[in-house]
Amino acid sequence: MTATTTGQRIARARKRKGWNQAQLADALGYSTSWVSQAERGVLSLDRISVLDRVADVLGVEIVELTGQPYRHSSPELDSGHNGIPALRLALQRALMPHYRDPARAPRALTELRTEIAAAEDLRQAADFTTLGGIMPALVDDVAAALRAAEGSAHDELAALFVRVCHIARVTSDLTGHHDLAWTAVELEVRTAEALGAPAPLAAATWDLCGVWLHAGGDALRSAKAAAVQGIDRLDPHVGRDATLTALWGAMHLRAAVASSRLWDDADVRGHLSEAARVAPASGNTWQTQFNAPNVALHALETAVELGHPKDALGLADKVPVDAMGSTERRTHYWTCRARSLGMANRDDAALDALLAAERLAAPHVHNRPMARELVNDLLHRRTRPSPKLKHLARRMGLNP
Repeated sequence: MTATTTGQRIARARKRKGWNQAQLADALGYSTSWVSQAERGVLSLDRISVLDRVADVLGVEIVELTGQPYRHSSPELDSGHNGIPALRLALQRALMPHYRDPARAPRALTELRTEIAAAEDLRQAADFTTLGGIMPALVDDVAAALRAAEGSAHDELAALFVRVCHIARVTSDLTGHHDLAWTAVELEVRTAEALGAPAPLAAATWDLCGVWLHAGGDALRSAKAAAVQGIDRLDPHVGRDATLTALWGAMHLRAAVASSRLWDDADVRGHLSEAARVAPASGNTWQTQFNAPNVALHALETAVELGHPKDALGLADKVPVDAMGSTERRTHYWTCRARSLGMANRDDAALDALLAAERLAAPHVHNRPMARELVNDLLHRRTRPSPKLKHLARRMGLNP
């Protein structure tokens, strides 16, 4: 039988390991009843932190349990998946230091700057369909220019290529193609290390943490370690350089998320406090969206992951969502709010929050594992789901 739910995928991984439900329960520190209900879909698996623990114990990547990537039946909802094969090839070509395409004419540096800035706007808008159409050529063009450049132009192009790899990494991760995100971040880190400048290297480290957070399981410890090491490297610059101070704060937010998924409440509070201490009212240093509203959003997200719905709902009311300059961040806010409402069994309000997120960036919501898990939970809690819930489920490719 094909495993189509998170619970069924857990059961498949458990059986492949040769364990019964009691053995998995013992390894997790949960009851056999918990495992049975989780596998049957009776128990809500509404926190990445829980799936991270299950993935770690079973020795699998979290994507095996979430079932990503999710493909959709209509082009307008397929959210950039069609562009992934071409992006994969472009990143593979970029990995080859001596690759040359004689048919590709060199691009002017001014043109590349403009196109990268436009792509960054699309990334913050979570418009992965449009990005899927332009990113392969942009990767090829900047990689080709970087190979041919010398002197100061080479350094600027290296920094631009770090930015391009970031967009490729986010596009890959948020559409569920995590293996491709590894390729993007490998190129990003390699380029930043060769450049040697502290800001691109910190930005690449921040992205590396992001890849590990999406991988889940044992990779969470690597994400936290990399974030802490990045914080230590940037410590001497805090308060002296605005860009590096913002990247230091953004690294604390990475560490806070990793700590929440490792169930370390005290470390979460510590990292959030440090980030809040230096957060500007607005800003988007190296596409990190490090600013006070995003720190408040991280407080909400980590409360959800720690399993504190009452705290999360209180924090949700304090997030200045209208002050967020990123559609992707606003969408994430409404998704986190929906999850906290679902955990509190406020089903109608949870559905309304999910619909608010969908109105902002439908493909982004449709590709989020926890948003999909919440919709499944809402469906199973009701004998007769409402029409708007069933319509949302169908748009997400779920069976109502």
